[in-house]
Amino acid sequence: MEDEFQYIAKVDEIEEGKGRPFVMGEHRIALVRHEGVLYGVDDVCPHADASLAFGPVKDGCIICPWHYAEFKLETGEAMSGPVARGIRTYEVKEVDGDIFIKLKKPEATD
Repeated sequence: MEDEFQYIAKVDEIEEGKGRPFVMGEHRIALVRHEGVLYGVDDVCPHADASLAFGPVKDGCIICPWHYAEFKLETGEAMSGPVARGIRTYEVKEVDGDIFIKLKKPEATD
């Protein structure tokens, strides 16, 4: 089922400027709406495993609520904070009031 879009939520479940956590199999995902655009990113901060979905969203970034690492919503790139790597992003689309996400296989870690 990897690389196919799968249903994850209703459009009205994701508020502007806030994240919401989801678990789909082995994936922990945060859906975030920022400036009207819907993003899907890993929900786990690589620094200390905090849920990013509960962090603030500002200037195109989601901020870890524990140690304030910042990640670009569009690319997952780490912008600041105590992190050495970014997070995965996921392609999402809205269709008739539903949100669908394309999952990726977890990347190998060293």
